[in-house]
Amino acid sequence: MEIEKTADGSYTLFVPELDEHYHSVKGALTESEHIFINMGLKHSSATTPRILEIGFGTGLNAFLTSLEAQKEKRNIFYTTIEKYPLDMETIKRLDYPELIAPEESELFYSIHSAAWNSPQTVSEYFTIEKIEGDFTEYHFKKGYDIIYFDAFAPEKQPEMWSQELFDNLYEVLDDNGILTTYCAKGVVRRMLQKAGFAVERLAGPPGGKREILRGTKKVSDK
Repeated sequence: MEIEKTADGSYTLFVPELDEHYHSVKGALTESEHIFINMGLKHSSATTPRILEIGFGTGLNAFLTSLEAQKEKRNIFYTTIEKYPLDMETIKRLDYPELIAPEESELFYSIHSAAWNSPQTVSEYFTIEKIEGDFTEYHFKKGYDIIYFDAFAPEKQPEMWSQELFDNLYEVLDDNGILTTYCAKGVVRRMLQKAGFAVERLAGPPGGKREILRGTKKVSDK
């Protein structure tokens, strides 16, 4: 596992075995803020959002979401699943708090030190449940408002991008729930549509991917 600096000054991890990065080399922070916060969380009308993240990884999406929860005074319950949790030494080397919000360093490390497989309240507005497990075999309860789909790319981990899995994610979303992902490949868009999502192609993050996808579960889809 190697740490690399991305174009916006934030860091990401490179996995030689997969020849893949955890985040975009064109800007790890920029990518996460755009796709999951701006196009995901801020787009949801849920008063107290329940979020499901596929791929906890470096915890960057969770940290940004917790900061937004405090900013908006909006209670968020955040569930995330990860098969291969990172060690704390690697997390510290990424230095996300120093770059994003030094005054919230304690919150960042509270997210990472929170016990696995049990809900933990780490701030007034943010409760996280970290599941150490395999997304392809895990059965989630229903009732989510937002899904952050942040698995490695389809060509690197094809088992994470199947019709059956997208069908399952559609079922656990509430009406008007949304799913956001950085991957705008046609095959992914068609799988989301087949699952029942109304799919939008949206502009990608500044300086990064040209397009991303957002799927919405419409009320009329019952």
